Amino acid sequence: MEGFKALGLSYKNAPIEIREKVAFSEQEAVQFLLNLKDMFDIEEALLISTCNRTELYYTSGQRQQEEIIQLISSFKSIPSDKLSGFTETYDSASASKHLFRVALGLESQVLGDIQISNQVKRAYQQSADLNLAGPHLHRLMHTIFYANKRVVQETSLQDGTASVASVAVDLIGGFIRNIEQPRVALVGLGEIGQNVLENLSSDEATITLVNRTKSKADKLAIEKNIKVSDFNSLDQVIADNDVIISAITCTDPIISADNLGQGSIHKLLIDLSVPRSMNTDLENVPGVSLYNVDQLTERTLKAREVREKAIPNAERIVEEEFINFSKWKSEMEVSPTIQKLKNALDQIRREELARHKKLSNEEMELLEVVTKSMIQKVIKLPVLQLKAACKRGEADTLVGVLNDLFNLEAAEVEKK
Repeated sequence: MEGFKALGLSYKNAPIEIREKVAFSEQEAVQFLLNLKDMFDIEEALLISTCNRTELYYTSGQRQQEEIIQLISSFKSIPSDKLSGFTETYDSASASKHLFRVALGLESQVLGDIQISNQVKRAYQQSADLNLAGPHLHRLMHTIFYANKRVVQETSLQDGTASVASVAVDLIGGFIRNIEQPRVALVGLGEIGQNVLENLSSDEATITLVNRTKSKADKLAIEKNIKVSDFNSLDQVIADNDVIISAITCTDPIISADNLGQGSIHKLLIDLSVPRSMNTDLENVPGVSLYNVDQLTERTLKAREVREKAIPNAERIVEEEFINFSKWKSEMEVSPTIQKLKNALDQIRREELARHKKLSNEEMELLEVVTKSMIQKVIKLPVLQLKAACKRGEADTLVGVLNDLFNLEAAEVEKK
């Protein structure tokens, strides 16, 4: 784990004005990872970019945090000094453990947010597709997925309506309660938009979907028996609906006070996009209630109380699975020594058998079986002792002893 590192920023230390500047779309993430792979000696890399955080996890033998921050700054056209004060870094075991906590929702703005697990899975798939997931990352991610399964089954960390999407729907329910024939428009049908849609009830309001790719909206509309409007008709959609939820990917706001037109306005606007898709000038329009992703956390207090009680059990699971991962990692680090020892002993075995050329084929086959069995028994205890030393943190000492006793490094060079 010595070469595993992480850097990034989150809602804990960076305001939305900074986070939205370093948010990566899926296409941007692919290009950035390819640039990272080309420019640095990076063996593994995982980029997580959500509305609450942008974090890069990578495996490298060198400390390259400053250079990578420079690359992010260049890629996103942001002065590096604007990022450096908000960036946190993690090394070795702390980087792996931080990824555990992020993926399980322990570091989420909405504690136990179920969306983060899917977002991490997609980031991992992206890394695998780009050949940026090696043995360490593969094992780490699968251990994290198993830990998440345990958290779901053994704790209440993800109970209650506390995701950004469910909180938004709760807010909508309170707003439309006293509106006759309420109308709700959902702009953007990415993961967050679809999560909102899954929680919206067409029995309570008329729902209209708006998406840049209209075919995607059409398909979902047929499944849900709801309306679809063209993206080009966004102004009319805003005028016609009481609630507008925007979960669209964009670089600049697409909805502002100018889109509302004239006259009396009573609307709820919910901006789930990062970067934000709704201009802050909407806050000054009488009758308009505007919420962004940071403000929605005020609606999570009850669910958070339940989830906070589950934190000790969730952290216990993290610790148990992290220890299991660390044991595997330690054994992986000594596995080359084990293989060298096996090769060295087998070389001795084969050299001795080669001295007995007068033996018949039947006798040679019998000796082959017997000597291989002897080697297996001879090596069993050193291997067990080496694995036990890994658990005690004393593997380096025993590896050194075995190298000296059997001259393993020289034997390996001679073999090659």
